[in-house]
Amino acid sequence: MSWTLVLALAAGAYGFKVLGFVVLGGRRIPARLVRCLALVPAALLSALVLHDTFALDRTLVVDERAAGIAVAAVAAWRRASLIVVIVLGAAVTALLRRFS
Repeated sequence: MSWTLVLALAAGAYGFKVLGFVVLGGRRIPARLVRCLALVPAALLSALVLHDTFALDRTLVVDERAAGIAVAAVAAWRRASLIVVIVLGAAVTALLRRFS
């Protein structure tokens, strides 16, 4: 990746933020839209995790990483702390890789 591309992407991201201020001006965003926008980061993070877990080049792969994600998801669902979720997911993945 070149520095030109990094700078162009940074300028584009900044431009989109400024565009929001210009388009909206002093108006308020509807509460329904604010609630939807609050969910975007979680959806993006979930999509990135799933892509990195189940994709290898252009193929679908189910391997040890899937088991680690499953264990981490159950731990998160059971309201374990973030560090416990991460350690459990990594430990299950590492153990399965070690013994397979």
